Amino acid sequence: METLTFDWLAASPQAAGAACSIAIGAHLVTERDGYVHHGIYAGAGQVIHYGGFDRSTRRRPVETIPLPGFAAGKGLRVQAHADAVYVGTAVVERARSRLGEDRYQLLTNNCEHFCTWCVSGVGRSEQVRQCLRNPWLGIRTLLALTRGHLHAIRERVLRVRRYRQRSARASAVAP
Repeated sequence: METLTFDWLAASPQAAGAACSIAIGAHLVTERDGYVHHGIYAGAGQVIHYGGFDRSTRRRPVETIPLPGFAAGKGLRVQAHADAVYVGTAVVERARSRLGEDRYQLLTNNCEHFCTWCVSGVGRSEQVRQCLRNPWLGIRTLLALTRGHLHAIRERVLRVRRYRQRSARASAVAP
């Protein structure tokens, strides 16, 4: 099976056209700092994924997001599955059946577990297996996740500060 890669998708005006070339039910993969994020292409430029802690300090449920939001400025590739039991709309139906689920667990129920369950019926994470087999890789991944969480916290603090500054200016101007 051929692996499709869309390196230009995240920031390109051609993204809408590329979405049309992605098969419904495709297992999408996009790189993050220190790990790889997974989702299921639902069609119409939408991806169903386990939000987990992706770019956030708050755990997010299984949700539908636009393809560019899923890509987050990175390239995409389609993950091929030789052991696929479900394909196309059946994969999307399985993904939709879990929308709103909020039981994310990094080691046992993450975005990769979710996608492999949608496609093959069994939740597995090769990333977790590799990290458990190679402790240095696991440590590097945890450090990258920590950096991501710290960045998200910093962004939230800056948003709150800007909001408070705007509120203070508005209060000072009000009669």
